[in-house]
Amino acid sequence: MWDALVDVVKNAYTAGLGEGMVPRPVIMPLVRGELVGLIWARPLKVGEDALAGIAELANIAAAAGADEVLLAWETHDVATACQLPIVGPAPCLNMVLATPGGHVLHQFPYTEQLLARSPEGWASVAPDWRPAPAPQPGGELVPPIQAAVHFAFTPIELNHPDPFGATVVLMEEDGYRVRLTEAFAG
Repeated sequence: MWDALVDVVKNAYTAGLGEGMVPRPVIMPLVRGELVGLIWARPLKVGEDALAGIAELANIAAAAGADEVLLAWETHDVATACQLPIVGPAPCLNMVLATPGGHVLHQFPYTEQLLARSPEGWASVAPDWRPAPAPQPGGELVPPIQAAVHFAFTPIELNHPDPFGATVVLMEEDGYRVRLTEAFAG
């Protein structure tokens, strides 16, 4: 399952960079080994809004009762959006696999190969994946990712007959892109 999720994220990441965009942070909650779906962060404003928007990814995992989550983000993109120092390799696709008992940070550094530049100055690039460092159990996470990991396993209290469905609707209304798997799409 891990290898398949890594491939999905890397492929989506490569496609996004090829279109001149860094994909937004994404969370993939799992319940008893089944993928709930993929949820991308809403459009973020630099600063506090970005910190909150990334941390709020946890809502869907908490509402689903996830027992495992995978979060993926790009080092430089999140540091810039959240006005944080760059920690670790950059550019780098980061993935953290977390359970209520802890997390393991996986990093996939790359260099950018320029494919094209638009008249507006946007660059289309392809990642040239570099050797990945060893997975880091308990590896340091930037604050919004740490918050998302923590809150993903905090039960959500929502007075609604379908807390998961209500959370999905609320997140979509807030601008999060939600793609649920068939088992969870209801």
